[in-house]
Amino acid sequence: MIPILYTIQEVRDIVSKLKCAGKRIGFVPTMGYLHEGHISLVNESIKENDITIVSIFVNPTQFGENEDFSQYPRDLKRDISLLNDSVDYIFSPSVDTMYPGKRFTEVIVNQYSEGLCGKSRPGHFTGVATVVAKLLNIVSPDQAYFGQKDIQQALIIKQMIRDLDFPVKIRICPIIREANGLAMSSRNVYLTDVQRENASVIYRSFKKALIALKQGQTNAKMLVSTIKDMINNVEGAEIDYIEIRNLGTWDIASTIDTQEYVIAVAVKFGKTRLIDNMIIRGDSIV
Repeated sequence: MIPILYTIQEVRDIVSKLKCAGKRIGFVPTMGYLHEGHISLVNESIKENDITIVSIFVNPTQFGENEDFSQYPRDLKRDISLLNDSVDYIFSPSVDTMYPGKRFTEVIVNQYSEGLCGKSRPGHFTGVATVVAKLLNIVSPDQAYFGQKDIQQALIIKQMIRDLDFPVKIRICPIIREANGLAMSSRNVYLTDVQRENASVIYRSFKKALIALKQGQTNAKMLVSTIKDMINNVEGAEIDYIEIRNLGTWDIASTIDTQEYVIAVAVKFGKTRLIDNMIIRGDSIV
């Protein structure tokens, strides 16, 4: 069985001993209800480090009013089974452990918090940056692994560790998709079979935009329109945002050139909000 750690002191004591023994530590922070996307991060950590620690913590501070914190899927036994003894430790703290008493400190990362989910979910990224800062401080890993699906989150965390001089390397790993192209997410469990199939339109719309790009359409607004029209043709799809941004500057794109850009989308199917993205350079996927 994988050892499960519940307190901050337990983690720090074990990590201290591991570092004294010269072990390289990889860390995969998650909110549980694991899927193949999470497992891909775990596998990368196992390949690149001596020890892999996975945290499972549903962070209340990144959920806004009327969001799904209380309904967010949780199943620690299932998560342990999926990890299948592949990792060395699981850190599964309670809310009281992570947030004892009143809180007076938050981590706010500007620039990359603007637009996309930063606009539609006010305060979300402050909660994300704060909890990740706490987790990195507790675990003190050499490398930490995040998925490209949450690209805005990953960029915010990379900026945070640069600005605050965290001694950790951030690794952003590719999106893992279901057979129909739908990006894997813990929230996919909320989808009906019909919604799950309809949601595949997001990835198909990316591919259609990429075809247009290869055919010479470099106007970002036209590419956004291509994606929008395709998604709007699917029953039950409610678009939150579609944006193309420069990965380096986070500016909204006007023309696609040889720099790196992200095409990012959020769409609701029923009550389930899905996000997805594709990173491109010129007319190719990165």
